[in-house]
Amino acid sequence: MQIKIKTKLSLGLGFLFAVIILVGTVGAVYIHRIATESKEILKDNYVSIQQTKAMLQSIDSFDGDTLTFMHSFERSLKRQEHNITEIGEKEYTEELRDEFIALKRTHLSPIKITKLKKILYKITDLNLQAILRKNNQAQATAERVLTYIGIIGGVCFLIVFTFIINFPGYIANPIKRLTESIKQIADKNYHERIHFKSNDEFGELADAFNSMAKKLEHYESSNLAKIMFEKTRIDTIINNMKDAIIGIDEQRIILFVNIQAEQLLGLNEKDIVGMYAPDIAVKNDLMRLLLGADTSVAPIKIFADGKESYFTKENIAIVSDDKPIGKVILLKNITEFQELDLAKTNFIATISHELKTPIASIKLSSKLLEDSRVGELNEEQKQLIQHIKDDSESLLKITSEVLNMAQVETGRIQLNLQKVDAKEIIDYAIDAMKFQADQKEIELQLEIEEKLPKVNADLEKNAWVMVNLLSNAIRYSPENEKIKIAVHKKSGFVEFSVQDFGKGIDPKYQDKIFDKFFQIPGNNKNGTGIGLAIAKEFIIAQNGQIGLKSELGSGTTFFFQLPVA
Repeated sequence: MQIKIKTKLSLGLGFLFAVIILVGTVGAVYIHRIATESKEILKDNYVSIQQTKAMLQSIDSFDGDTLTFMHSFERSLKRQEHNITEIGEKEYTEELRDEFIALKRTHLSPIKITKLKKILYKITDLNLQAILRKNNQAQATAERVLTYIGIIGGVCFLIVFTFIINFPGYIANPIKRLTESIKQIADKNYHERIHFKSNDEFGELADAFNSMAKKLEHYESSNLAKIMFEKTRIDTIINNMKDAIIGIDEQRIILFVNIQAEQLLGLNEKDIVGMYAPDIAVKNDLMRLLLGADTSVAPIKIFADGKESYFTKENIAIVSDDKPIGKVILLKNITEFQELDLAKTNFIATISHELKTPIASIKLSSKLLEDSRVGELNEEQKQLIQHIKDDSESLLKITSEVLNMAQVETGRIQLNLQKVDAKEIIDYAIDAMKFQADQKEIELQLEIEEKLPKVNADLEKNAWVMVNLLSNAIRYSPENEKIKIAVHKKSGFVEFSVQDFGKGIDPKYQDKIFDKFFQIPGNNKNGTGIGLAIAKEFIIAQNGQIGLKSELGSGTTFFFQLPVA
């Protein structure tokens, strides 16, 4: 028969209640019995002693008043005759009555009075003996009660103690066993089973748990082969990719590397997988470079395939449920493209250099044509000569910028670093751009902090950067406006800034303004879009920083910082 846990709990609590009722009932019965016996002692014997005492007092207090004596003695004697409880007490009482009658006949004879006293003493002694006997019986009863209650209490205590020790375990042990088994399942130990001998709810729970574990085990075993197959296929795909791939979890433990990554690192897979990546980086320069912060977008130069090769690094973050669980480092071989780009850059540099000579000749020829010694020119001819000069100047500027960009792209920026006074850079730029500013009636306001330290920089290239920023500011400023040029010291750097009050730059274009060949859409100003890109490379090459601040309708501030010498 299946008994529910609720029923078992009710039975257990009912048993404890029954034990309490039993002990209480036994104690109450015997206490009542003791009380009854004590009451009988007082009722039966104490009254007799009181009456005999009263009769003795009547005799002792006799003062010659016979009538009072007789009345008092008679009253006490009648009470005694109605309270005969002990064996022999009746005979003594009857004898007392006879002697009392005889006393009245003999007119209170002293001999008769003495006999009365003796009989009263016998009745008193008889009741005292009865009291003593009944008191002993009451004590014996009390001792038996204590013994019985002690035995019953001891037995009940043992039973209740055993119940308290064992019954909670009956509830707690299956729960503890179930908790341990659930932890095993959580640790993917699907072989775990629970076996309870009871047929109550715990038995049903064990059956349900075992059924669940069995299904999980079946699911795990049926999917394990599929998972292993998919893993093998993914490993094959990764190993056959031409790009080097390294997988790292959120604890920076290396999960996998493909063959290409092994070759670049110069390590075997068994020496890498499962290791803490920073530990590998301690002895491997390439791993240290790959784990470093992505502060540069320049290609990584690695000796591979018997020659210097170029790779781009890409970090792919792996996220699950909005929580990062690792990343994949991808090294893409761009050596072929880098070689083509280098050839293109060299070609452009060569062509640009070759163009500078004929452009200079054109400028010289146009200047000679303007000389009156060669001959007078009419207005139309002068205009044509001016156009030739403007176009030559523009072409020369473009050629210079292309040459600078070629120098940047080849990584051959030649720097002449020295301690330079910041004011020299500003003066050079203002002198170069003063004429253009005057043409648009633009006021150049200069603000230089006193006692500026010198900077560790290339004077010529920083002057070129300052000229470029100032030229852009003049180009995009309306006439009769002002441009503010400022130089201040700022936490280990000296900051140069050029602020115009034009229409400003839309925020969506600000992060692209230093990209090569980028021009703001709708801008009708002439330009190649590479001046700011070159300026950025020049400043970064000198361990400096460059940036801008702009708001539409409020103008733009370009700034760059150079380290203090």
